[in-house]
Order: sequence, then structure tokens, then C-alpha cells
Amino acid sequence: MSATPATASHPRAPTEVSPVVVVRDATVAFDGPPVLKDIGFSVAPAETRILLGPAGVGKSVLLKLINGLVRPAEGSVWLFGEEITSMPEERLFPLRARTGMVFQEGALFDSLTVRDNVAYQLLQDASIADEEIDNRVHEALSFVGLEETFALFPASLSGGMRRRVAIARALINRPELLLYDSPTGGLDPVTSTTIMDLVMKERDVHGTPSIMVTHRLQDAFMLCTHCFDAKRGEAVALPKGETVANTTFLMLEDGRLIFDGSLHELLHSENAFVREFLE
Repeated sequence: MSATPATASHPRAPTEVSPVVVVRDATVAFDGPPVLKDIGFSVAPAETRILLGPAGVGKSVLLKLINGLVRPAEGSVWLFGEEITSMPEERLFPLRARTGMVFQEGALFDSLTVRDNVAYQLLQDASIADEEIDNRVHEALSFVGLEETFALFPASLSGGMRRRVAIARALINRPELLLYDSPTGGLDPVTSTTIMDLVMKERDVHGTPSIMVTHRLQDAFMLCTHCFDAKRGEAVALPKGETVANTTFLMLEDGRLIFDGSLHELLHSENAFVREFLE
């Protein structure tokens, strides 16, 4: 496994490694007050960043900023070493193809089969043969444990299965960065655990860097204190007091980044908003 447990005080990924994402002093505004204000952080290779905060503080907007769906009024955004702040759409397409996105509620097309939902990006490329597409879809569905749904339509699936199909769709292009927008929102605790196991599996088996938006502390803490055991095929808890070294936290309050650090630092923060959120 690529995720190595370490003590809670272990620092984040080494700064000498070129980050996958860099956001510098970014401000986003639409027709009113800024939604995001002077945001700055980075994501290193193999690093997972858990973005916390209540509804309406700009978490989903921040994900859209990272893949160029929203442009900053001030500041800059770098993705895979390229500045995308004012990059033309046609140049953004190949960078977005290297990024997998899991939307809130799954966002599947009800009129398409699971196969065509998962393969949606590949189907836009006429040079990819149907046989290769089918093989890639089977591979992605196998990763999330849903190979049997290949020919089904989303309406026949449970909410948790639909969310797993959405993760398979995000993995189809073997992404170099994953963005999860509240992947367990609206799900029951058992199904949420299944989804978090998949997030953990992708992190620990493939080492894919990611940002996960959530307001569910139980999901965030699970991701920090468990690793996916490939031999057992399940998540296992680390010894008490240890955390996954490459999984750290960000927190937004009213569009501002008020926390950037480890689980240990989060639990011992003296910031009043952080403490209230945790309680």
C-alpha cells in the first residue's frame, strides 16, 4: 500500500515534490460578495486533502475552481504544473481529462446504461474501439464491486450502488487527480462506510491524489485513521494515535481558508469556528 501510517504529528507530503494542485491567493465572486476569499493551498502527489465546512461556505465552488469550471477574479490556479487561471477552454479539456470528478448525488444519466454512464468520456473519442471501452468499463466496475450492473439502467440501482457507479465513471480514464464532492451525502451509515472504503482503496492501492469535500466528521476521521488492506480486501484501523501521513485537512469558514493541517492539529486547534464544528 502506498499510504504509510505515521504518528499524528507527522508532517504533510514533502514540499520538494511538485504539487498536483496549487491555489494562490484565489478569490471567486459572482454578482455579490466573494464566495471564496484569498484561498491558498496545494495538493502533493499521493496526498489526500479533506475539505471540511458547513453548507454554503464555498466547498463545491473550490472544486470547480481547481478544474477550471470557475475562474478566480484574483489570484491563480495551477493544475499538473500548468497555470489554468485564464487558460482557454480548448486547452483545459486535456487537463480535465486527467481529473476524475465524483459529483454530489452521483449525477448519472438515467437514459443511459451503467456501461454508457461509466464510459461517457471514452464514448466521445471515436478512436477508441468498443472492445477496449467494454474492457475499461469492466475494470472500473470491478474496482467498485459492481460488474453485474454493466447492462442495467441507473433506475434499477440503489442509492449506494449509483454512487459507486459514479466513482467507477470518475476512474475510467485512470485519473491523476480525483475530486469528490460529498460522496456520502444522503446515504445511510452502512452505505457511507462502503463508499469510504472505495475512496480509501483508490488512495492506498493506486496512490491517486485527491480532494474530498464533506461535512461528515465520521467519514473524514475514518479516512485519516484507516488504511485499505489489499490482501484482506477491506479497510483496517491503524493503531490508536496513528494516522495516514498523506491525508490532511482543510477547513472553510465564510469562503476563507481557516485551517490547513493534520488531524492532530485539527483536534487541538484553538480556532473557535473549528472547535464549534468539531463539537
